[in-house]
Amino acid sequence: MADSIRKTQRTTSPKPARARRTHGTEIQIGARLRIVLGKDIAIGPGKADILEGIRETGSIAAAGRRLGMSYKRAWLLVESMNRCFKKPLVEATKGGRTGGGAHLTALGEEVLQRYRSMQTLAEAAIAGEVRAMLRLLARPSAK
Repeated sequence: MADSIRKTQRTTSPKPARARRTHGTEIQIGARLRIVLGKDIAIGPGKADILEGIRETGSIAAAGRRLGMSYKRAWLLVESMNRCFKKPLVEATKGGRTGGGAHLTALGEEVLQRYRSMQTLAEAAIAGEVRAMLRLLARPSAK
């Protein structure tokens, strides 16, 4: 009985994971790349997804909703990223009669592009080890 191996990805970001479906349970292996600055995560998968959402929607709230998070949580992630870099990654305008909005700065665009590139390189670098690890894993027990 051959197990099928397929690449799992979200539409917004490359995910360095492989999956094997065994008896209805999926095994995932991969790396989650995070850039850490002191005690803060300057950027990681979720923060990169927020940046992409802001770029696509022009809104922190809409980007958060896409990812199933509150506006407050999305805003806290944006504030954290803005503190971790030399200049802000996201600029927001307050709402009002014309409505608010948000956009990525030039630095935000560059950070997002470089982070996605790093994810792709990391995925390629570990691909052989991921395949080897999948062969070593036990089958998950049915619950």
